[in-house]
Amino acid sequence: MTGFDWISLCTDYGYADGFVAACHGVMARIAPGARVLDVTHAIEPGNVRHGSVVLADTLPWLPPAVHVAVVDPGVGTARRGIALVSDEAVLVGPDNGLLVPAAQALGGVRAAYELTEPSYQLPTVSATFHGRDVFAAVAAHLACGVPPEKLGPALGPASLVTLQTPVCQVEDDLIRAEVLTVDHFGNVALAAGAAELATLGLQAGASARVQWPAGARRARLGKTFADVEHGELIVLIDSAGHLTLARRGDSAAHHTGLRPGVVVEVLSAQSAGCR
Repeated sequence: MTGFDWISLCTDYGYADGFVAACHGVMARIAPGARVLDVTHAIEPGNVRHGSVVLADTLPWLPPAVHVAVVDPGVGTARRGIALVSDEAVLVGPDNGLLVPAAQALGGVRAAYELTEPSYQLPTVSATFHGRDVFAAVAAHLACGVPPEKLGPALGPASLVTLQTPVCQVEDDLIRAEVLTVDHFGNVALAAGAAELATLGLQAGASARVQWPAGARRARLGKTFADVEHGELIVLIDSAGHLTLARRGDSAAHHTGLRPGVVVEVLSAQSAGCR
């Protein structure tokens, strides 16, 4: 690799403080020619799963880049900082499961390195702001052409921390899937997709029942939000390929109370009536 024109940045830092600007500043000082693309800084604080899903859904659409991601509740502890090399990218961040799904979405982990070489970090590293002092600095050096193998010792891919696989089970007449994310519009994305939905044999327009420990709702299968009337629930495949519960013109999450981590069952209304 001879460097990158782009660096992407994804964090849970929010927009009320100067944390994002500080990361931008470090990268601009080291790699003034690199362009920085902000993925989002609205990841739920400390929610590594949320960050991992957003990264895996988004990074395949970006140009070849160094991708910096910081959702790091273990900052300052013994958790490792890592760089993962994929086909046309290097991902930089904490070794807490955040980066691996995105690396897989980009073609897999071709090599991995622990960030131990101080030459590519800031001279003073805060125990509470590795996003600025370690990850942003490392990313900028990579953009300038520093080979990933100079960042520290190689790591076996099997040694990387991974997140627990989200619930996604298919039975004869239902899909049982964990809520992965709730987006800005209140759409509820599940850990299932078109393949799982096809097992139910439901076509667009069919009625379905969506149920979870605290409630249940009727919904309609469709392809787009306009397939139902205003205020009605629809089950569809979203732009990232997730089976998603949406409410036309409103928030499905607010209407149902569903949040990430809840396990939802989707079944045909006919099957539900037999239970």
